[in-house]
Amino acid sequence: MLETTTSTNGSSGDPSSQPSGKTDAAAIADILGTPAAEAQAAPAARGVKIPWKLLLVFVLAGGGAVAYPYVKPYIGSDEDAAALDAMPSVSVAQSDLVISVTEEGSLVSAENVDIACGVAGGATIVSLVDDGAQVTEGMELVRLDSSTISENVSAQKIAYEKARAAMIQAEKDHAAAVIAVEEYTEGTFKKELRMAESNVTAATERLQATRNTLSYGERMFRKGYITPQQLEAQKSAVDRAELDLGTAEISLDVLNRFTKPKMITELESVRDAAAARLDSEQASLDLEKAKLDRLNTQLEQCTITAPKAGLVIYANGRNRDREAEIKEGTMVRERQVILQLPDLTKMRADVEVHEAKVDKIRPGMKAKVRVQGREFTGEVTGVANRPESNWFSTAKKYVVQVTIDGTTEQLRPGFTAEVEIVVADLASVISVPVAAVIEQSGEFVCAVRTEEGFERRSVEIGLSNDQLVEVKQGLSPGDRVFLYPRGLLGDGPAKSSSADADGDEAAAGGETGGRGEGQRRGGGEGRGNGGGPPSGRGGQGGSQRGGSGEGQGRPSGTQPGQSPAGQAA
Repeated sequence: MLETTTSTNGSSGDPSSQPSGKTDAAAIADILGTPAAEAQAAPAARGVKIPWKLLLVFVLAGGGAVAYPYVKPYIGSDEDAAALDAMPSVSVAQSDLVISVTEEGSLVSAENVDIACGVAGGATIVSLVDDGAQVTEGMELVRLDSSTISENVSAQKIAYEKARAAMIQAEKDHAAAVIAVEEYTEGTFKKELRMAESNVTAATERLQATRNTLSYGERMFRKGYITPQQLEAQKSAVDRAELDLGTAEISLDVLNRFTKPKMITELESVRDAAAARLDSEQASLDLEKAKLDRLNTQLEQCTITAPKAGLVIYANGRNRDREAEIKEGTMVRERQVILQLPDLTKMRADVEVHEAKVDKIRPGMKAKVRVQGREFTGEVTGVANRPESNWFSTAKKYVVQVTIDGTTEQLRPGFTAEVEIVVADLASVISVPVAAVIEQSGEFVCAVRTEEGFERRSVEIGLSNDQLVEVKQGLSPGDRVFLYPRGLLGDGPAKSSSADADGDEAAAGGETGGRGEGQRRGGGEGRGNGGGPPSGRGGQGGSQRGGSGEGQGRPSGTQPGQSPAGQAA
């Protein structure tokens, strides 16, 4: 039976002409023997025995199935080579690499005449000139609500007149008090002094007369011409005259020592009090006058005229709040800018740059400004220290001011401008498309084409722009690298940062701590910024530790069997 089976298999001729299933069965039968021979030996065995040759076949088949996925990339085949040839790839070469940051913004005047609200506490806009209108000097631009201020002016005029009346009364009182002091010192006192001195003189004369009479009476009494009673009467007259003289002298002394100082003190006190009241009323009048003048000024501020001729634009901010938008009926604060008269000969572009890229920008950097198909040169003149507030997004963006060179009279504020700021200009460096580099396990890698297929190669990257990334180490001119190599190299952990509510996603990057920004637009475009290529999914930008440059990947599609970096999931 074995010989018959063997001769049948041997007479088949060319093995390629036989079906593969029969050939495999014949080979197994040749190794294991015929079933009949085994059947004849079976009764002699006490138990079931599996031939060792069958076990060997099973072991070899199982091992091959397990090892096949690991050895398949190294076996190679015409189909694998054709698939690699169909994948997009580029040749590595040295070239000049310009690193730039491109953002969109708006044109503004570098020098503006601000028209601000001068009403204390703010006011409501009643009317205003149209936005973009040409005005002449002295033309009315804005009229603010003045009803409340007019009422306050009327009330203040009444208060001012009352204060002025009190001031007049105080002036008269003070003048009378000053006159009273002078009146007493120069009039009343001198009169009283004269009267007192006259009384003393009269009393002295009377005393002398009575004494003479008494002396004469004493002589007459000794001669017996007068009686003792008459002599006593003359003595009494002398005593009265002495008393009158003493009284007159005391009155004169009291007038000089007490009456005069007391009266002068009282009168001067009244005078000084009148002077103090006069100062108080003067201060009150000045205060009321200042209030009235301020209200009149506020009333004048309700009508704003053009300080010069020019173009008028509304002072609406970038992140415009509809409630605070400049229009009729809007409540404006004190010192809030309402309108601006720009100088059209000096224009600049204000662009908002993401926080991931603003650290690379410095004043003095050259820039290109494109406005409505025209290109101008410019220079960075300012970088904001604080980000702009935005209620609609959590992304932090800083305003960068780029002054446009030359005459810009043909430009107008509000025009959209695309600004390209040149960060670095690298000469003769090795660079590859940003889509050719991905990050895995904390390092940047490429898929390099080899004769056997491809190899995974670690690279050190530097700066990058929207299309190319600088490769410092790992690649040489002439190497060929695959684009979107994640399908070949597999997935690896990549660092990325969370996206904002608008779909913008930023990833930290740069050789020395630079930053990256990823954006997802419509779920089909991935962009990675920050000195390296995109390495995440779902529109996430690649993160890296390389230079502070900027990289963006814009995958347009995938090849069969690929999962490109930066492709929206």
